[in-house]
Amino acid sequence: MSSLSNPLPEAEAQCRQLAELLRPQRHRQPTLVGIHSGGAWIAERLRQLLELPEEIGLIDVSFYRDDFAEKGLHPQVKPTVIPFAVEGRHIILVDDVLYTGRTTRAAINELFDYGRPAAVELAVLADRGGRELPVAANYCVWNVALAEGENLALDRDEAGRLTWRLEHV
Repeated sequence: MSSLSNPLPEAEAQCRQLAELLRPQRHRQPTLVGIHSGGAWIAERLRQLLELPEEIGLIDVSFYRDDFAEKGLHPQVKPTVIPFAVEGRHIILVDDVLYTGRTTRAAINELFDYGRPAAVELAVLADRGGRELPVAANYCVWNVALAEGENLALDRDEAGRLTWRLEHV
């Protein structure tokens, strides 16, 4: 059963909430790495809100998914860009929705190809449960239950504003 009988929350307000959860981590000089595409958008917004000086990293997990052979290549593969040394860094991996944990696992696998970070934490706007792997978010602003056949999708309009969309599949 869906808990979304009310309108979807405002994603921009959720980004501000997530930034406040992350603010105490600034003394550790975290480096943000966003997972394409929603996580990359959120990481960009968090960098602005937290006034972090360093560029964010961007990861596309398409080639690291454990279901790659089954699903094939996503038609819009983006390049992975890690513009800093990963070795010994405190990384905050950013995604829009945490579901099975498989995307997070794939992102961690790819991240370790760039070096061994001191720590990796996960920040998401929404956690919809349904884990298939032992993965949990360190920072999350919305726990949501969706009905069978429902998915959450984060969109970005031409002005760069983030909004949620409920998909029926």
